[in-house]
Amino acid sequence: MSYENAVEAAEFIKSKYAKSIDTVIVLGSGLGAFADDLENEVRIPYEAIPHFARSTVEGHAGQLVLGEVGGISIAVQQGRFHYYEGYDMEQVTFPMRTFGRMGIKNVILTNAAGSTSTEMTPGSLMLISDHLNCMGVNPLRGKNDERFGARFPDMTHVYDREFQEIVVAEAESIAQERFKNGVDKKLTDFLHRGIYCALSGPTYETPAEVRLYRLLGADAVGMSTVPEAVAARHQGMRVAGISCITNFAAGMTEELINHAEVMETGERVAEIFKELLRRTISRIN
Repeated sequence: MSYENAVEAAEFIKSKYAKSIDTVIVLGSGLGAFADDLENEVRIPYEAIPHFARSTVEGHAGQLVLGEVGGISIAVQQGRFHYYEGYDMEQVTFPMRTFGRMGIKNVILTNAAGSTSTEMTPGSLMLISDHLNCMGVNPLRGKNDERFGARFPDMTHVYDREFQEIVVAEAESIAQERFKNGVDKKLTDFLHRGIYCALSGPTYETPAEVRLYRLLGADAVGMSTVPEAVAARHQGMRVAGISCITNFAAGMTEELINHAEVMETGERVAEIFKELLRRTISRIN
């Protein structure tokens, strides 16, 4: 996907929504309900946007929603493109390239993930502090276009530290309001901070693989997010990442993993997840 293609897609989106947008949110499996609460929204199916691929996964609506949260104009990807769907990395990261050409500065990436920690239970959220790319490919592989960013971009701070502190502060506020038995204990019941490990999928990991990723430092495993985070940082965008912990990873319990469980857990935590997103958007804007 060329720079010119990204500019074409950006201009098409801007022609459908005149207001300036500084922040985009990418919604993972089971988390799409957030986009349904936007005010004055404009919905654009991915197939209508020049050069966009199509989302083929259950739980991904496959549309870009432009609208307002608390008077702040945002863009929401209601569904993303995954490497395991058969798309190449240029297609997976093309929306992020497009958002960069739209002048969007802030990115909030969300996903459904499996916990590799006994202390991080399904139904909780994990603020991503760093990641491991175990997908077997780097999204910046190939000829570099300097108009997007440098050939060798620094990845020391992929996930913006200030954004992380904002998320934690807003989570603490939610905990104070919702939980009456003390913030410290209850906050850690629903928000953790950890390292996200991205795998290519589409199979869930084996117990042996999970043991390996735990040794590498992973707190949660999934099949997305890292390509978009790298592409965003390549363009100088600021990134926050939040995982919805939908299940324990393979071998952590005797239970088998299935996509329906992922979807059900995402729906169960939808309200608190949406509230955290709304507050974070207000702070970073």
